[in-house]
Amino acid sequence: MEKKEEGFQNFGDILKSRQIKKAPAYQWQDFALQIIKELNIPPTKKGSVFKICKDRPRAFVEKCLNDTKELCNSKDKWRYFFKLASLTNITPKKD
Repeated sequence: MEKKEEGFQNFGDILKSRQIKKAPAYQWQDFALQIIKELNIPPTKKGSVFKICKDRPRAFVEKCLNDTKELCNSKDKWRYFFKLASLTNITPKKD
């Protein structure tokens, strides 16, 4: 008797096992996900990152992210990021 190989048996199995990843609808959503990953934002604060990325200009948020990575050496970089994003007097962008 032949032993069956472990893994996929046919093309149908491959299609069944693939994962479909939904792309973000807006660029700011993708940018927010990048920030969440880089700064290890806790799940309870993810909504705040999305709001910052939606309401503020991308250049401003990038500056906050770069300043955070450069100036903060602690494990809670996300706190410093929120502090920078909230202290500046930038008006929200208008769509």
